[in-house]
Amino acid sequence: MSNPLENWVEEQRSAYLYRACAQAEAGTSRADLFARLAVEAEAQAAIWRAQLTASGKPAPPPFEPDLRTRLVVRLVQLFGPRPLRTVLAAMKVRGMAIYSRREPGGHAAPVAGGVEHRHRGLGGGGNLRAAVFGINDGLVSNASLIFGVAGASADARVVLLTGIAGLTAGAFAMATGEFVSVRSQRELFEYQIGLERDELKEYPDAEAQELALIYKAKGLSGGEAQRVAKKLVSDPEHALDTLAREELGLNPDELGSPWGAAVSSLLSFALGAAIPLLPFAFRAGAWNLPIAALLTAVALFAVGATLSLFTGRGALASGARMLLLGGVAALVTFGVGKLFGVTLS
Repeated sequence: MSNPLENWVEEQRSAYLYRACAQAEAGTSRADLFARLAVEAEAQAAIWRAQLTASGKPAPPPFEPDLRTRLVVRLVQLFGPRPLRTVLAAMKVRGMAIYSRREPGGHAAPVAGGVEHRHRGLGGGGNLRAAVFGINDGLVSNASLIFGVAGASADARVVLLTGIAGLTAGAFAMATGEFVSVRSQRELFEYQIGLERDELKEYPDAEAQELALIYKAKGLSGGEAQRVAKKLVSDPEHALDTLAREELGLNPDELGSPWGAAVSSLLSFALGAAIPLLPFAFRAGAWNLPIAALLTAVALFAVGATLSLFTGRGALASGARMLLLGGVAALVTFGVGKLFGVTLS
């Protein structure tokens, strides 16, 4: 059941933020879009205000932005709306999808309305790409830890214990981060889609007008934007999905499962972190460190070569770059260990 007072506050806050975005984008076509969306939000706020008074409740006092809203406005003034599009979408500011390259009605990955994790959202093969990055994170972080401790201590048991601790802590940290990231994205979607459902029920024509403004900002003519928006909003079964994509910049198909993301991250990180540990676990003696270095180098090159599938770069160049970056990290931590520890025997 919608709450007219809460909805009135939401719309007034949106209008306030739209005007801040319009001011920050002064001189661009986006400024006109945000100014028009502010007018639409104020018109929708008037509808909720009328519902309040019609039900016998007192009219709300003049809108005063809360501390969070004032802070976001200040950040928008400093940095512009683009870097803050996720925050703005969470505060019911529509039109953030204009900062993407998606065509009207397209289904590209979201640019706003969710926690943007670096392991996702850069094209196809998302699950495989996330797994490769998880392996890379575990490999680089645990190899650096192991080499740092090995530089300070010749005791293989200390190195093994440290590596196991690094694997466990890192894997669970990654799993927790992924769970919170995906769960937060789902919660945002559920909250925003609930608002859209109420608005679509109360004033479908106003929702169609907002959508038309966004399509016009994306390059459609005024008449064509109106026609497409009205046609989409007239189909309630698909209207919410379209509004989520075009107004909120959310892609419902890419929300995923929080538990699935957590388990996947935990396993992929643990797999990568286990690679430099293998010789210490099997007690290779004096060859512990050289074998660990070799295994790490091969794995780094393989990860870099695999990532070339997603970047379009040559496999050799991508593998060599990853090997260089990971090697530098391991050498630096090894040097720090040598500097502050004892010389390996």
